Amino acid sequence: MPRSDSDVFPQDGSALRLVAWNVSSRYAAILVDTALGLVMLPFNIAHLGQSAYGLWLLSASITTHFSILDLGYGGSLIKFIAQYRAQRSVQALNEITSTLFFVFALFGSLAYLGAAIAAFNLGWIFKLTPDQAETGKWVVLAVALPLALNFPFSVYGGIVGGFQRYHVNSVVAIGTSLAVAAVNVGVLLSGHGLVTMVFATTVVRVASYFIYRLNAHRIFPALRIRLAYFQRARLRELTGFSVYSALIDWGNRLNYSLDQMVIGAFMGPAAVAVWAVAERIISGTQLLTNQLNGVLFPVVVDSDALQQQDRLQRVLIEGTRFSLLMVLPIAATLLALGHNLVEAWVGRRSPALMGAVPVIQLLAFAVAVRVGNASGTIILKGAGLHKMLAWTNILTGVVNVALSIALVRRFGLIGVAVGTLIPIAFASIVVLYPAACRRVGLPLMAAVRHAVIPPLWPAVVVGCMLALARDLAAGTLVGVALLAAAGGLIYLGLFFGIAIGRSDRVLYTTKALELLGRRTVPSLT
Repeated sequence: MPRSDSDVFPQDGSALRLVAWNVSSRYAAILVDTALGLVMLPFNIAHLGQSAYGLWLLSASITTHFSILDLGYGGSLIKFIAQYRAQRSVQALNEITSTLFFVFALFGSLAYLGAAIAAFNLGWIFKLTPDQAETGKWVVLAVALPLALNFPFSVYGGIVGGFQRYHVNSVVAIGTSLAVAAVNVGVLLSGHGLVTMVFATTVVRVASYFIYRLNAHRIFPALRIRLAYFQRARLRELTGFSVYSALIDWGNRLNYSLDQMVIGAFMGPAAVAVWAVAERIISGTQLLTNQLNGVLFPVVVDSDALQQQDRLQRVLIEGTRFSLLMVLPIAATLLALGHNLVEAWVGRRSPALMGAVPVIQLLAFAVAVRVGNASGTIILKGAGLHKMLAWTNILTGVVNVALSIALVRRFGLIGVAVGTLIPIAFASIVVLYPAACRRVGLPLMAAVRHAVIPPLWPAVVVGCMLALARDLAAGTLVGVALLAAAGGLIYLGLFFGIAIGRSDRVLYTTKALELLGRRTVPSLT
């Protein structure tokens, strides 16, 4: 049986701690965003109204799709910065960043132009009244500005990422989120409306970009972005890696970012607000549970280059197990306590938002499948099957959109959720994970037995227990949180006490103690 060992993780204790610091700071930023989202959503709905809030989300959703102009260069940028940093080539680093800075400046200009065209034709795109279309126009024009500037400024983030100092920008992200929330609250409490609030928060977001720029220059003082450093050869070098990365990103966008537009086109902004309640919870779950797999990518690349098949097997087994360990207890909690959560959060104030409950429950299955399969997709992407992954993602996204459009007419929001769940589950379970198993030479049933079953059955048990005990939640967010925490503790007890064996418990304890700077591992029985 393949088991995790030190080959799967960095051997250097300081490197392991650096990875842990980067990941933990990212988690801190996500937790802040999630907490702010839980607080700000009911506040904004109460002060703007459900229709205006839905209009805000619907208008902003247009701008997010212009980020496809990235064309995969963002991921390519980090790869080549890390590569040339290892080679200590200042010239190459400046040529890479300068080339992409000016390319991204062009992309950002095109993105804003496209957003402006959409803004002045909003009434033709969505089911809006003339007043809503006018308000939405100004919202789009404001929200599109930081999106457009993000293109050229992302090269500074690439420097920070390539130098493995993600935690530096995580601190800025936390500060920006807090500042945006404070401005949001201040503007609405002072009696101003949606447009003023969106413009005010846009100013904060734009200001944060200059802090990211400062961070990049502090980490890499020799950074020089000059038009003279623009090199077409560097652009060709970047493009060779970015093409399929772009296809993978576009497929993910089709799968997870077009639902609001489908709902807006067929049901209007009020329904978008209901969907937003579910989407906020599900996207937060995905962010919280899917941070490990980015760390595994360089391990996969190195193992593939060295033809270490046994190491790839360990990555797949342990990566899948840990991903499911993170996501399954949360998914089980959402299935069992989804009604309690929505009712205590926003349902009493806005009863119409209770329609988000079945959407949350359906999408909980989708996010569990996707996060559980994330290590498999990392294997495919980093071990030579990125083309297969790219085309599968694209096809899955197309089927998602087609099913959502077909089902929204008859089943409403539930139809959109089902249209999302079916293709994601089919692609992950039937196509991608079996392909990852074949790539590493591991029988599918062996992978299921060692990676899926141990974290799965405790989640089923805890989900049933929470469903039986949900009346104890007392109708408050605190009650829901306490009940969910109790379920989480029971889950961990079942997993570490029964589902895995003694050798795995010793291994996991060893790694935890290494992060704490200790080397002695107590005997576990």
